[in-house]
Amino acid sequence: MLAWLGRHPGFLLVPIALGWSALRFGPVPLGYTLAGLVLITVVWGRAHPASFDRWVAPWLRSMKRRWWDYRGRRWSDVLIDCDLSRDNRRTGELIVPRVDRVRAVTPSIDTLRVRMVRGQDMRTWTDQAEALAHALGVERVAIAKHRPGRLHIVVEREMPFTTALPAPEIPASVQDVNLRALDIGDDEYGQPMTVPVIGGSHLLVAAASGAGKSGAMWGIHRAMGPMIREGLVRVRMIDLKGGTETELGRDLFYRRAITMDDAIELLREAVADMQDTQRRMNEAQLRKVDVSPEFPLDFIPIDELAMLTAYGDRAQVREAIRLLALLMTQGRSSLFSVAGFVQEPSKDIIEVRDLFTARVCLGVTAASHVDMVLGEGALDRGALAHEIPLDEDHAGIGFRMDKGTRLPRRLRIGYTSDADVQELNRLCAPRPHLVSVPVGTEGVA
Repeated sequence: MLAWLGRHPGFLLVPIALGWSALRFGPVPLGYTLAGLVLITVVWGRAHPASFDRWVAPWLRSMKRRWWDYRGRRWSDVLIDCDLSRDNRRTGELIVPRVDRVRAVTPSIDTLRVRMVRGQDMRTWTDQAEALAHALGVERVAIAKHRPGRLHIVVEREMPFTTALPAPEIPASVQDVNLRALDIGDDEYGQPMTVPVIGGSHLLVAAASGAGKSGAMWGIHRAMGPMIREGLVRVRMIDLKGGTETELGRDLFYRRAITMDDAIELLREAVADMQDTQRRMNEAQLRKVDVSPEFPLDFIPIDELAMLTAYGDRAQVREAIRLLALLMTQGRSSLFSVAGFVQEPSKDIIEVRDLFTARVCLGVTAASHVDMVLGEGALDRGALAHEIPLDEDHAGIGFRMDKGTRLPRRLRIGYTSDADVQELNRLCAPRPHLVSVPVGTEGVA
Protein backbone atom coordinates (compact mmCIF):
# COMPACT_ATOMS: atom_id res chain seq x y z
CA MET A 1 0.00 0.00 0.00
CA LEU A 2 2.84 2.40 0.82
CA ALA A 3 4.49 1.66 -2.53
CA TRP A 4 1.20 2.32 -4.32
CA LEU A 5 0.74 5.63 -2.49
CA GLY A 6 4.30 6.55 -3.41
CA ARG A 7 3.40 6.15 -7.08
CA HIS A 8 0.06 7.96 -6.68
CA PRO A 9 0.54 10.56 -3.91
CA GLY A 10 -2.53 12.50 -4.99
CA PHE A 11 -4.81 9.89 -3.49
CA LEU A 12 -3.38 10.71 -0.07
CA LEU A 13 -2.50 14.38 -0.38
CA VAL A 14 -5.76 15.59 -1.95
CA PRO A 15 -8.06 14.17 0.78
CA ILE A 16 -5.71 15.53 3.46
CA ALA A 17 -5.71 18.98 1.82
CA LEU A 18 -9.52 18.99 1.48
CA GLY A 19 -10.00 17.85 5.07
CA TRP A 20 -7.59 20.45 6.41
CA SER A 21 -9.26 23.20 4.34
CA ALA A 22 -12.71 22.20 5.59
CA LEU A 23 -11.54 22.34 9.20
CA ARG A 24 -9.55 25.56 8.74
CA PHE A 25 -11.99 27.60 6.64
CA GLY A 26 -15.24 25.70 6.88
CA PRO A 27 -17.12 23.52 4.37
CA VAL A 28 -19.06 26.38 2.77
CA PRO A 29 -16.01 28.46 1.69
CA LEU A 30 -14.35 25.24 0.53
CA GLY A 31 -17.41 24.38 -1.58
CA TYR A 32 -17.47 27.85 -3.14
CA THR A 33 -13.75 27.59 -3.91
CA LEU A 34 -14.12 24.21 -5.61
CA ALA A 35 -17.15 25.44 -7.58
CA GLY A 36 -15.16 28.49 -8.66
CA LEU A 37 -12.27 26.31 -9.86
CA VAL A 38 -14.68 24.19 -11.90
CA LEU A 39 -16.27 27.32 -13.38
CA ILE A 40 -12.88 28.80 -14.25
CA THR A 41 -11.86 25.54 -15.93
CA VAL A 42 -15.05 25.41 -18.02
CA VAL A 43 -14.83 29.08 -19.04
CA TRP A 44 -11.12 28.74 -19.89
CA GLY A 45 -11.83 25.71 -22.08
CA ARG A 46 -14.58 27.59 -23.93
CA ALA A 47 -12.92 30.98 -24.20
CA HIS A 48 -9.40 29.93 -25.19
CA PRO A 49 -9.30 26.28 -26.30
CA ALA A 50 -5.70 26.49 -27.58
CA SER A 51 -4.11 27.37 -24.23
CA PHE A 52 -6.51 25.10 -22.34
CA ASP A 53 -5.59 22.15 -24.55
CA ARG A 54 -1.93 22.89 -23.98
CA TRP A 55 -1.88 23.26 -20.20
CA VAL A 56 -4.95 21.58 -18.69
CA ALA A 57 -6.68 19.18 -21.10
CA PRO A 58 -3.78 16.67 -21.41
CA TRP A 59 -3.63 16.29 -17.64
CA LEU A 60 -7.41 15.84 -17.31
CA ARG A 61 -7.53 13.38 -20.22
CA SER A 62 -4.61 11.39 -18.88
CA MET A 63 -6.16 11.11 -15.43
CA LYS A 64 -9.57 10.13 -16.75
CA ARG A 65 -8.27 7.51 -19.16
CA ARG A 66 -5.80 6.05 -16.68
CA TRP A 67 -8.44 5.31 -14.06
CA TRP A 68 -11.40 4.65 -16.35
CA ASP A 69 -10.02 2.88 -19.45
CA TYR A 70 -6.73 1.29 -18.42
CA ARG A 71 -7.40 0.16 -14.88
CA GLY A 72 -9.63 -2.31 -13.14
CA ARG A 73 -12.18 -4.68 -14.60
CA ARG A 74 -12.44 -3.05 -18.01
CA TRP A 75 -8.69 -3.35 -18.69
CA SER A 76 -8.50 -6.87 -17.26
CA ASP A 77 -11.37 -8.12 -19.42
CA VAL A 78 -9.77 -6.72 -22.58
CA LEU A 79 -6.43 -8.44 -21.88
CA ILE A 80 -8.08 -11.71 -20.92
CA ASP A 81 -10.11 -11.75 -24.14
CA CYS A 82 -6.92 -11.06 -26.14
CA ASP A 83 -4.92 -13.82 -24.39
CA LEU A 84 -2.53 -11.30 -22.87
CA SER A 85 -2.95 -12.44 -19.25
CA ARG A 86 -1.39 -15.50 -17.57
CA ASP A 87 -2.19 -17.89 -14.76
CA ASN A 88 0.33 -18.34 -11.98
CA ARG A 89 1.21 -22.04 -12.12
CA ARG A 90 1.82 -22.31 -8.40
CA THR A 91 -1.11 -20.36 -7.01
CA GLY A 92 -3.55 -20.40 -9.92
CA GLU A 93 -3.91 -16.63 -9.60
CA LEU A 94 -4.74 -14.71 -12.77
CA ILE A 95 -1.99 -12.17 -13.49
CA VAL A 96 -2.86 -9.18 -15.69
CA PRO A 97 -0.22 -6.81 -17.17
CA ARG A 98 -0.33 -3.47 -15.39
CA VAL A 99 -0.29 0.00 -16.88
CA ASP A 100 2.42 2.05 -15.17
CA ARG A 101 1.85 5.34 -17.00
CA VAL A 102 -0.70 6.97 -19.28
CA ARG A 103 -0.22 10.12 -21.33
CA ALA A 104 -3.05 11.54 -23.44
CA VAL A 105 -1.43 14.59 -25.02
CA THR A 106 -3.99 14.79 -27.82
CA PRO A 107 -7.66 13.71 -27.90
CA SER A 108 -6.93 10.97 -30.43
CA ILE A 109 -3.67 9.48 -29.06
CA ASP A 110 -2.88 7.71 -25.79
CA THR A 111 0.64 6.55 -24.95
CA LEU A 112 0.92 3.79 -22.34
CA ARG A 113 3.79 2.20 -20.48
CA VAL A 114 2.82 -1.37 -19.67
CA ARG A 115 4.56 -3.86 -17.40
CA MET A 116 4.43 -7.33 -18.94
CA VAL A 117 3.87 -10.39 -16.78
CA ARG A 118 6.68 -12.90 -16.46
CA GLY A 119 6.88 -15.25 -19.42
CA GLN A 120 5.72 -12.69 -22.01
CA ASP A 121 7.82 -10.96 -24.64
CA MET A 122 7.20 -8.23 -27.16
CA ARG A 123 6.20 -10.74 -29.85
CA THR A 124 3.35 -11.90 -27.60
CA TRP A 125 1.91 -8.40 -27.78
CA THR A 126 2.67 -7.52 -31.39
CA ASP A 127 0.94 -10.71 -32.53
CA GLN A 128 -2.19 -9.55 -30.69
CA ALA A 129 -1.96 -5.85 -31.61
CA GLU A 130 -4.84 -5.96 -34.09
CA ALA A 131 -7.04 -7.96 -31.72
CA LEU A 132 -6.22 -5.51 -28.92
CA ALA A 133 -7.22 -2.57 -31.13
CA HIS A 134 -10.58 -4.18 -31.88
CA ALA A 135 -11.15 -5.04 -28.22
CA LEU A 136 -10.46 -1.45 -27.17
CA GLY A 137 -12.56 -0.09 -30.03
CA VAL A 138 -9.75 2.04 -31.44
CA GLU A 139 -8.22 2.61 -34.86
CA ARG A 140 -4.70 1.35 -34.20
CA VAL A 141 -2.38 -0.03 -31.53
CA ALA A 142 1.41 0.29 -31.98
CA ILE A 143 3.80 -1.57 -29.68
CA ALA A 144 7.53 -1.14 -29.03
CA LYS A 145 9.99 -2.17 -26.33
CA HIS A 146 10.69 0.47 -23.68
CA ARG A 147 13.11 -1.50 -21.50
CA PRO A 148 13.27 -5.09 -20.23
CA GLY A 149 9.83 -6.09 -19.03
CA ARG A 150 8.22 -2.81 -20.12
CA LEU A 151 6.38 -1.93 -23.33
CA HIS A 152 5.61 1.42 -24.92
CA ILE A 153 2.14 1.28 -26.49
CA VAL A 154 0.46 3.92 -28.66
CA VAL A 155 -3.34 3.73 -28.80
CA GLU A 156 -4.83 5.71 -31.66
CA ARG A 157 -8.47 6.23 -30.78
CA GLU A 158 -9.46 7.88 -34.05
CA MET A 159 -7.92 9.18 -37.24
CA PRO A 160 -6.22 12.44 -36.20
CA PHE A 161 -6.36 13.98 -39.68
CA THR A 162 -9.93 14.79 -40.68
CA THR A 163 -9.16 17.43 -43.32
CA ALA A 164 -6.35 18.06 -45.77
CA LEU A 165 -3.53 20.33 -44.63
CA PRO A 166 -2.64 23.41 -46.67
CA ALA A 167 0.67 23.68 -48.48
CA PRO A 168 3.62 24.68 -46.27
CA GLU A 169 4.13 28.40 -45.97
CA ILE A 170 7.04 29.92 -47.87
CA PRO A 171 9.36 31.40 -45.22
CA ALA A 172 9.79 35.15 -45.31
CA SER A 173 13.58 35.11 -45.44
CA VAL A 174 16.65 32.90 -45.56
CA GLN A 175 17.02 33.22 -41.79
CA ASP A 176 13.66 31.48 -41.33
CA VAL A 177 14.78 28.32 -43.18
CA ASN A 178 16.14 25.38 -41.21
CA LEU A 179 17.56 22.84 -43.66
CA ARG A 180 17.83 20.27 -40.87
CA ALA A 181 14.10 20.44 -40.19
CA LEU A 182 11.94 21.59 -43.11
CA ASP A 183 8.31 21.76 -41.99
CA ILE A 184 6.10 20.08 -44.60
CA GLY A 185 3.11 18.91 -42.53
CA ASP A 186 1.95 17.71 -39.09
CA ASP A 187 2.29 14.52 -37.11
CA GLU A 188 -0.45 12.81 -35.11
CA TYR A 189 0.50 14.75 -31.98
CA GLY A 190 -0.09 18.09 -33.67
CA GLN A 191 3.64 18.79 -33.93
CA PRO A 192 5.39 19.91 -37.14
CA MET A 193 6.43 17.04 -39.40
CA THR A 194 9.93 17.95 -40.53
CA VAL A 195 12.48 16.40 -42.89
CA PRO A 196 16.23 17.14 -43.18
CA VAL A 197 18.06 17.84 -46.42
CA ILE A 198 21.49 18.48 -44.96
CA GLY A 199 23.95 16.77 -42.66
CA GLY A 200 24.24 13.58 -44.66
CA SER A 201 20.49 13.02 -44.77
CA HIS A 202 19.06 11.50 -47.94
CA LEU A 203 15.27 11.26 -48.06
CA LEU A 204 13.18 8.39 -49.44
CA VAL A 205 9.42 8.85 -49.85
CA ALA A 206 7.42 5.80 -50.94
CA ALA A 207 3.78 6.10 -51.94
CA ALA A 208 1.32 4.63 -54.39
CA SER A 209 0.04 6.77 -57.23
CA GLY A 210 -2.09 9.60 -55.83
CA ALA A 211 -1.01 9.03 -52.22
CA GLY A 212 0.83 12.34 -51.84
CA LYS A 213 4.39 12.09 -53.19
CA SER A 214 4.08 15.36 -55.09
CA GLY A 215 2.94 17.13 -51.92
CA ALA A 216 6.11 15.98 -50.18
CA MET A 217 8.34 17.04 -53.06
CA TRP A 218 6.84 20.49 -53.52
CA GLY A 219 6.47 20.99 -49.78
CA ILE A 220 10.24 20.63 -49.39
CA HIS A 221 10.82 23.21 -52.11
CA ARG A 222 8.35 25.65 -50.54
CA ALA A 223 9.95 25.22 -47.10
CA MET A 224 13.38 26.24 -48.45
CA GLY A 225 12.14 28.67 -51.11
CA PRO A 226 14.12 31.77 -50.03
CA MET A 227 17.37 29.80 -50.10
CA ILE A 228 16.64 28.71 -53.68
CA ARG A 229 16.00 32.33 -54.63
CA GLU A 230 19.29 33.50 -53.11
CA GLY A 231 21.32 30.72 -54.69
CA LEU A 232 22.11 29.05 -51.36
CA VAL A 233 20.32 25.90 -52.55
CA ARG A 234 20.77 24.63 -56.10
CA VAL A 235 18.07 22.20 -57.19
CA ARG A 236 19.08 19.60 -59.78
CA MET A 237 15.71 18.07 -60.66
CA ILE A 238 15.33 14.67 -62.33
CA ASP A 239 11.79 14.04 -63.59
CA LEU A 240 11.62 11.01 -65.86
CA LYS A 241 7.84 11.14 -66.27
CA GLY A 242 8.10 13.47 -69.22
CA GLY A 243 8.50 16.59 -67.11
CA THR A 244 4.77 17.06 -66.52
CA GLU A 245 5.10 17.03 -62.73
CA THR A 246 7.79 19.71 -62.62
CA GLU A 247 6.93 21.95 -65.58
CA LEU A 248 5.10 24.51 -63.43
CA GLY A 249 8.21 25.02 -61.30
CA ARG A 250 10.86 24.84 -64.00
CA ASP A 251 12.29 28.27 -63.19
CA LEU A 252 13.32 27.03 -59.73
CA PHE A 253 15.83 24.52 -61.00
CA TYR A 254 19.57 24.91 -61.43
CA ARG A 255 19.39 21.80 -63.62
CA ARG A 256 16.43 19.79 -64.88
CA ALA A 257 16.46 16.50 -66.76
CA ILE A 258 13.41 14.71 -68.15
CA THR A 259 15.15 12.03 -70.27
CA MET A 260 17.43 9.21 -69.20
CA ASP A 261 20.39 10.55 -71.19
CA ASP A 262 20.08 13.98 -69.60
CA ALA A 263 19.61 12.45 -66.14
CA ILE A 264 22.91 10.57 -66.48
CA GLU A 265 24.61 13.77 -67.63
CA LEU A 266 23.09 15.69 -64.70
CA LEU A 267 24.42 13.12 -62.22
CA ARG A 268 27.85 13.18 -63.83
CA GLU A 269 28.00 16.95 -63.51
CA ALA A 270 26.87 16.70 -59.88
CA VAL A 271 29.65 14.21 -59.11
CA ALA A 272 32.19 16.45 -60.85
CA ASP A 273 30.98 19.48 -58.87
CA MET A 274 31.13 17.45 -55.65
CA GLN A 275 34.72 16.45 -56.36
CA ASP A 276 35.59 20.06 -57.16
CA THR A 277 34.07 21.13 -53.83
CA GLN A 278 36.09 18.45 -52.06
CA ARG A 279 39.25 19.73 -53.76
CA ARG A 280 38.56 23.30 -52.64
CA MET A 281 37.88 22.11 -49.10
CA ASN A 282 41.15 20.19 -49.06
CA GLU A 283 43.05 23.24 -50.25
CA ALA A 284 41.46 25.32 -47.49
CA GLN A 285 41.94 22.48 -44.96
CA LEU A 286 38.23 22.32 -44.17
CA ARG A 287 36.57 19.11 -42.95
CA LYS A 288 33.07 20.49 -43.42
CA VAL A 289 31.44 23.71 -44.59
CA ASP A 290 28.25 25.61 -43.90
CA VAL A 291 25.82 26.63 -46.60
CA SER A 292 27.00 29.86 -48.18
CA PRO A 293 27.22 31.49 -51.64
CA GLU A 294 30.65 29.88 -52.02
CA PHE A 295 29.41 26.46 -50.88
CA PRO A 296 25.70 26.11 -51.72
CA LEU A 297 23.66 23.02 -50.93
CA ASP A 298 23.10 20.88 -54.02
CA PHE A 299 19.71 19.21 -53.67
CA ILE A 300 18.88 16.41 -56.13
CA PRO A 301 15.21 15.34 -56.06
CA ILE A 302 14.31 12.38 -58.28
CA ASP A 303 10.65 11.99 -59.14
CA GLU A 304 9.88 8.30 -59.71
CA LEU A 305 13.24 6.90 -58.73
CA ALA A 306 12.51 3.49 -60.27
CA MET A 307 12.65 4.99 -63.77
CA LEU A 308 16.29 5.84 -63.07
CA THR A 309 17.40 2.76 -61.13
CA ALA A 310 15.46 -0.13 -62.70
CA TYR A 311 13.40 0.47 -65.81
CA GLY A 312 15.86 2.04 -68.24
CA ASP A 313 18.59 0.62 -70.43
CA ARG A 314 20.67 -1.71 -68.28
CA ALA A 315 23.96 0.04 -68.95
CA GLN A 316 22.44 3.42 -68.14
CA VAL A 317 20.79 2.02 -65.00
CA ARG A 318 24.13 0.70 -63.74
CA GLU A 319 25.78 4.05 -64.41
CA ALA A 320 22.97 5.91 -62.64
CA ILE A 321 23.26 3.66 -59.59
CA ARG A 322 27.05 4.13 -59.52
CA LEU A 323 26.74 7.92 -59.67
CA LEU A 324 24.01 7.99 -57.02
CA ALA A 325 26.12 5.84 -54.72
CA LEU A 326 29.03 8.25 -55.09
CA LEU A 327 26.84 11.25 -54.28
CA MET A 328 25.12 9.60 -51.33
CA THR A 329 28.25 8.20 -49.71
CA GLN A 330 30.55 11.19 -50.25
CA GLY A 331 28.18 14.15 -50.35
CA ARG A 332 27.71 14.82 -46.65
CA SER A 333 30.63 17.17 -45.99
CA SER A 334 30.43 18.78 -49.44
CA LEU A 335 26.70 19.57 -49.13
CA PHE A 336 25.10 17.22 -51.64
CA SER A 337 21.74 15.69 -50.76
CA VAL A 338 19.43 13.29 -52.64
CA ALA A 339 15.67 12.82 -52.28
CA GLY A 340 13.98 9.89 -54.02
CA PHE A 341 10.24 9.50 -54.61
CA VAL A 342 9.08 6.02 -55.59
CA GLN A 343 6.03 3.75 -55.84
CA GLU A 344 7.81 0.37 -55.65
CA PRO A 345 10.46 0.41 -52.86
CA SER A 346 11.85 -3.13 -53.17
CA LYS A 347 15.60 -3.78 -53.21
CA ASP A 348 15.40 -5.00 -56.80
CA ILE A 349 14.07 -1.58 -57.81
CA ILE A 350 16.28 0.57 -55.58
CA GLU A 351 19.69 -0.98 -55.01
CA VAL A 352 20.81 2.09 -53.07
CA ARG A 353 17.81 1.95 -50.72
CA ASP A 354 19.97 1.44 -47.63
CA LEU A 355 21.77 4.74 -48.31
CA PHE A 356 18.57 6.72 -47.64
CA THR A 357 18.77 7.73 -43.99
CA ALA A 358 15.40 9.53 -43.66
CA ARG A 359 12.32 7.65 -44.83
CA VAL A 360 8.60 8.30 -45.11
CA CYS A 361 5.98 5.75 -46.14
CA LEU A 362 2.67 7.16 -47.35
CA GLY A 363 -0.19 5.00 -48.58
CA VAL A 364 1.16 1.91 -50.37
CA THR A 365 -0.43 -1.06 -52.10
CA ALA A 366 1.32 -3.93 -50.29
CA ALA A 367 2.06 -4.72 -46.64
CA SER A 368 5.61 -5.77 -47.56
CA HIS A 369 6.37 -2.23 -48.74
CA VAL A 370 6.08 -0.91 -45.17
CA ASP A 371 9.04 -2.86 -43.79
CA MET A 372 11.00 -2.21 -47.00
CA VAL A 373 10.77 1.53 -46.38
CA LEU A 374 10.63 1.96 -42.60
CA GLY A 375 12.68 -1.05 -41.54
CA GLU A 376 12.05 -4.55 -40.27
CA GLY A 377 9.27 -4.74 -37.71
CA ALA A 378 7.62 -1.44 -38.65
CA LEU A 379 4.43 -3.20 -39.74
CA ASP A 380 4.24 -5.18 -36.48
CA ARG A 381 4.66 -1.97 -34.52
CA GLY A 382 1.60 -0.43 -36.16
CA ALA A 383 2.77 1.34 -39.34
CA LEU A 384 -0.27 0.22 -41.32
CA ALA A 385 0.46 2.30 -44.42
CA HIS A 386 -1.00 -0.38 -46.70
CA GLU A 387 -4.40 0.12 -45.04
CA ILE A 388 -4.59 3.84 -45.85
CA PRO A 389 -7.28 4.38 -48.51
CA LEU A 390 -5.78 5.60 -51.76
CA ASP A 391 -8.19 8.45 -52.37
CA GLU A 392 -8.02 12.25 -52.25
CA ASP A 393 -9.41 12.42 -48.70
CA HIS A 394 -6.40 10.45 -47.42
CA ALA A 395 -3.65 11.79 -49.70
CA GLY A 396 -0.53 12.76 -47.78
CA ILE A 397 -1.21 10.49 -44.78
CA GLY A 398 1.54 8.06 -43.87
CA PHE A 399 4.12 7.01 -41.29
CA ARG A 400 7.70 7.60 -40.31
CA MET A 401 9.76 6.00 -37.54
CA ASP A 402 10.26 8.06 -34.40
CA LYS A 403 14.02 8.15 -33.81
CA GLY A 404 13.58 8.30 -30.04
CA THR A 405 11.31 5.29 -29.58
CA ARG A 406 11.44 3.38 -32.88
CA LEU A 407 7.65 3.61 -32.90
CA PRO A 408 5.87 4.53 -36.12
CA ARG A 409 4.43 8.01 -36.02
CA ARG A 410 1.51 8.89 -38.26
CA LEU A 411 1.82 12.10 -40.25
CA ARG A 412 0.11 14.14 -42.91
CA ILE A 413 1.88 16.16 -45.56
CA GLY A 414 0.36 19.40 -46.78
CA TYR A 415 -1.43 19.40 -50.11
CA THR A 416 0.31 21.55 -52.74
CA SER A 417 -1.94 22.70 -55.57
CA ASP A 418 -0.90 23.96 -59.01
CA ALA A 419 -1.49 27.50 -57.75
CA ASP A 420 0.89 26.87 -54.84
CA VAL A 421 3.59 25.63 -57.23
CA GLN A 422 3.09 28.66 -59.48
CA GLU A 423 3.35 30.93 -56.45
CA LEU A 424 6.61 29.24 -55.44
CA ASN A 425 7.96 29.55 -58.98
CA ARG A 426 7.07 33.24 -59.09
CA LEU A 427 8.44 34.19 -55.67
CA CYS A 428 11.48 31.95 -55.34
CA ALA A 429 12.97 31.44 -58.80
CA PRO A 430 16.75 32.06 -58.63
CA ARG A 431 17.96 35.47 -59.67
CA PRO A 432 19.03 35.67 -63.34
CA HIS A 433 22.78 35.59 -62.64
CA LEU A 434 22.32 32.38 -60.61
CA VAL A 435 20.49 30.40 -63.30
CA SER A 436 22.61 27.67 -64.88
CA VAL A 437 23.03 26.58 -68.47
CA PRO A 438 20.85 23.50 -69.27
CA VAL A 439 22.43 20.05 -69.17
CA GLY A 440 21.34 18.86 -72.58
CA THR A 441 19.69 20.30 -75.63
CA GLU A 442 16.40 18.43 -75.43
CA GLY A 443 14.01 17.89 -72.56
CA VAL A 444 16.06 19.99 -70.17
CA ALA A 445 15.53 23.45 -68.78
